Amino acid sequence: MKAVQLEKFGGPDVLRLVDLERPSPKENEVLIEIKAIGVNYADTARREGQYVVDTPLPYVPGSEVAGIIVETGTGVKRFQAGDRVVTLLGGRRATGYAEYTVADERALIPLPENLDEQTAASIPLQGLSAYHVLKTMGRMEKGETVLVHAAAGGVGIFAVQLARIFGAGKIIGTASTEQKRQFAKELGADHTIDYTNELWEEEIMEITKGKGVDVALEMAGGRVFNQTLNCLAPFGRLVIYGVASGEQSRFYPSSLMEKNQSVIGFFLPQIMSKPHLLESSLKDIFTYIQKGEIKLKIGGVFPLEEAADVHRKLQGRETSGKLILVP
Repeated sequence: MKAVQLEKFGGPDVLRLVDLERPSPKENEVLIEIKAIGVNYADTARREGQYVVDTPLPYVPGSEVAGIIVETGTGVKRFQAGDRVVTLLGGRRATGYAEYTVADERALIPLPENLDEQTAASIPLQGLSAYHVLKTMGRMEKGETVLVHAAAGGVGIFAVQLARIFGAGKIIGTASTEQKRQFAKELGADHTIDYTNELWEEEIMEITKGKGVDVALEMAGGRVFNQTLNCLAPFGRLVIYGVASGEQSRFYPSSLMEKNQSVIGFFLPQIMSKPHLLESSLKDIFTYIQKGEIKLKIGGVFPLEEAADVHRKLQGRETSGKLILVP
């Protein structure tokens, strides 16, 4: 089968199209013919060797896939060949950027009839991240002010809409271009800010009349983290779910004491280890989508062999919406 693999860490050029042996499902596993692959910042972090956990080499990136089951291993009870599914991959044998992959039956989500594979592949990682950053970790309450960085990006698109569904009193979205800021407003942001403006934190304090934001979603790191911390209200929660800039941040933990503030880390695999959290939240997201309460945007669909160029586009902030690879 065709797959995109990296044998060393580095820039997009380390991604190479290779021929690999097609995997076979073991007990409780299925073999999936992949129809769509979601591209995420986690994939670029894996490629650069900067992911939260170690990345073994050689490595086939990609965790978010949708496709059709073509073979089942022994012990599989809930699914059969021909079923359409979406899943988040994990483990050494998983091959996301590929024509086929194996997945544990327990990690599979059946696709509703009216949901195509490309749309489905844009949901699990970023939809679940936005949901749990806001609700589980951020403990967002009705009426609170929420700050969403990269509001026109993959997680941001979900976060703005979910914050509205969860009853946010005010949603502030940041984005680098006027087109992206307008899109964030169409999704439900009350205010949008250009975070390339060095004084953007002053705009937030003006919008909130000096109070600051109650919940902030932060994935850039570096200076953006510190600026976001400066915008936090008393009892505010800043949730970190990525370091897209590659720059770590420093701050004095004791500075949180004066206003009873919190800085919280989020890592989706920990949610996946708790089935009751995973299944109920994904069911909620599918329901919101089917009701039209969440609108999705595919930012581009590209052949698998263009994975390196897609990584360049993602990291260069050249797109908005979800980027999809198709084998």
